[in-house]
Amino acid sequence: MQTPITVEQGLRAAGVGSFQKRLFIIFGLVWAADAMQVLAIGFTAPSIAASFGIAVPQALQTGTFFFLGMLVGAFTFGRLADRIGRRPVLFIAIILDAICGVASAFAPGLHWLLVARFLTGLGVGGTLPVDYAMMAEFLPSDRRGRWLVLLEGFWAVGTVALALLALVAGSQGGEPWRTIFFVTGLPALVGVVLRFYVPESPLYLNQQGKSEEARKVLQRVAATNGNVVEIAPLRPQAPQRKSIAALLSPELRRRTIFLMLAWMLISVSYYGVFVYLPVRLAGEGFGFMRGQLFLLVLAIAQLPGYALAAYGVEKWGRKPTLIGFLILSAIGTLGYGLGQSVEIVISATLLLSFALLGTWGAIYAFTPEIYPTTLRASGMGLSGSVARFGGLLAPSIVAPVMTSNFGLALGVISGLLLLAAVSVAFINAESRNMALE
Repeated sequence: MQTPITVEQGLRAAGVGSFQKRLFIIFGLVWAADAMQVLAIGFTAPSIAASFGIAVPQALQTGTFFFLGMLVGAFTFGRLADRIGRRPVLFIAIILDAICGVASAFAPGLHWLLVARFLTGLGVGGTLPVDYAMMAEFLPSDRRGRWLVLLEGFWAVGTVALALLALVAGSQGGEPWRTIFFVTGLPALVGVVLRFYVPESPLYLNQQGKSEEARKVLQRVAATNGNVVEIAPLRPQAPQRKSIAALLSPELRRRTIFLMLAWMLISVSYYGVFVYLPVRLAGEGFGFMRGQLFLLVLAIAQLPGYALAAYGVEKWGRKPTLIGFLILSAIGTLGYGLGQSVEIVISATLLLSFALLGTWGAIYAFTPEIYPTTLRASGMGLSGSVARFGGLLAPSIVAPVMTSNFGLALGVISGLLLLAAVSVAFINAESRNMALE
């Protein structure tokens, strides 16, 4: 009789290969599409204003409603994924994302558009935490970190695609925002079909007492990867359910508080740097910072940031890599204070694009690993909600200071990034080479 094994041992036996690569592409496609949805806010506002005869600030409400939807969706769907399973929630979120994203392009009026963008944000917010939780649960501990960081790299792919789309749509005249919203919704429609391939997470199944179903999933993973191996019976676990309050249990309280603080500070800083800083500099003669071509350059600068983060999380650990990128981001922010020449502005922006996106890659890899399976999607969902709240908070924190005192604004953003590094240092967990529970 075979000795029962853990899911981690089953994942190692099944190996890493074609199955994980397909999963990577399926989740990556939607992640790139979600990046396009988020970044489209700035590119669509002027043409939305022209279509409905309103001011641009009013048109930017589409972004506010989209962010509110993401905030609600991340928390709601993350929690739901821990209660009813990853797979059904994946379908609910992606269908909402796809249908409402495409429907946005056909909105007859502003109110309809606001509703469509809120519902699209609800779906987008729901896909991100569940995708990451699920990807983590199909990878053994020695390969998980770099794959999760590289999955975040699809954000750069979406950035490039959105910049090119905005260039093409803007050159056609008419109502470019309709073209942009329609095209950015198409990858999610493709994602609906592709997700029929994705089975339920073996970790989730085993935690729910369905060890034989979990073993069959692992056997499927092994077969897809071309490994002729029989997965041994899994060590059974009693069904578990934990309330959301368990994220603040004595065991998890410290990591949850400091991790959420880091997510908040990184989000406020990110939107301060890539939304309000370009607006300020554009008003001082650096208008190219708000153009599609410069966005392409920034996306290219993100790629080595992801690559270094993918290397660092496995070589040095999750926390050291994350702290290092945060310190580098703080230094890059202060770089704008060295002078107002084109060379300095471009160099500082490229450094920040490299460092801040490396930061996002590292924290997305770190977060799902430090929570147990019964709370993993909930923890990711709460992180996503906190990040969106940080994005909504950025205008009241960064924008007024950026308008009144440029030097002080740089100091504030740099200080927030350093504070985020301190928060990460206080997290009482390091997940490199750690098997998921």
